[in-house]
Amino acid sequence: MGVRVRRGPIGVMLALAPFNYPLNEMYAMLIPSLLMGNVAVLKLPAIGGLVHVLTASAFQKVLPPGVINFVSGSGRKTMGPIMETGLVDVLGFIGGTRGADALIKAHPSPHRLKVFAQLEGKNLGIVLPDADLDVAASQCMLGATSYNGQRCTAIKLIMVHSSVADAFVERLVAKIGALKVGLPWEEGVAITPLPETAKPKYLEELIGDALGKGASLANQAAGGGGIAGALMTPAIVDGVTPAMRLFHEEQFGPVVPIARFDDISEVTSAIKESWNGQQAALFTSSAAAAAPLVDTLSTVVGRININVQCGRSPDVVPFSGRRSSSQGTMSVGEALRAFSIETVVAYPTKDANAAQVAKGLDATTSLFAPLA
Repeated sequence: MGVRVRRGPIGVMLALAPFNYPLNEMYAMLIPSLLMGNVAVLKLPAIGGLVHVLTASAFQKVLPPGVINFVSGSGRKTMGPIMETGLVDVLGFIGGTRGADALIKAHPSPHRLKVFAQLEGKNLGIVLPDADLDVAASQCMLGATSYNGQRCTAIKLIMVHSSVADAFVERLVAKIGALKVGLPWEEGVAITPLPETAKPKYLEELIGDALGKGASLANQAAGGGGIAGALMTPAIVDGVTPAMRLFHEEQFGPVVPIARFDDISEVTSAIKESWNGQQAALFTSSAAAAAPLVDTLSTVVGRININVQCGRSPDVVPFSGRRSSSQGTMSVGEALRAFSIETVVAYPTKDANAAQVAKGLDATTSLFAPLA
């Protein structure tokens, strides 16, 4: 039996662009989907949607009408009705799990829907007793506060061994205190206003819950946690425990929770019980100390960072996740596979006529036609 295999389109893709990385994250899905022959409906983010105006104009010049379609407006008002039509074949989603679940459930035949999603993360920073504390504090500062902490790859919980916790917190307070807070167009600004109007109130609730259960605001003297409209000075919340919301919920903002541990079992327990499956950052000077945590983390998260903050690599490197952090792997090769499906043409090799027909498909079908 002879077989010929080609990958082809799935159908109609509904893609939702995030506000924080509207081009990089969105087009890392959209372009592979278009290359594999799908048509797309792109929901513009309510915040940051103007960034797509230039690309929309470029698409209009080079693609036939209907290949890519843009939808604006409230996601809750527009996306549900689109999914309810049942005409969506693949969902490309970057955002929160609740939004993804709602869209999947809105499809009349969810078993037919292929889902490619990059979701939430509660990425863990782990500081062991032998860590270089200057490196750990610098990388945790960057990991927790870059882009106001509003990226899925941010470090969102730091677990520090008690023997070095005071020294680590002192360094972290100094480094975060050196960050300039202000408006984006001011020179040297690192912390800017939050784009979501409800976010400051939510962050205040998380901090209040932690403080009410025994945590402390380590940088209170420097104005940590101060809010002026949508502008929030980063808050370092020390003494966070599993009894507090900040230990579990993704804050997605400039709040840095620190949990102290005495035994490594506390860390492995937190890893195993977490819903997070994206990545972690491990700070240590010893391969022997790192090894058990690497083995544990390798079954839970998609990426383990050694002595460096959590983050993305070039798209040739897989960006994977487990649990509630991802469905599918983001990279060039993986995205091409995610937004396509195999078609097999089979024929008996001993049948000369069948073999001739199969060979002739190269010149007569788009399925086997070489790419221009």
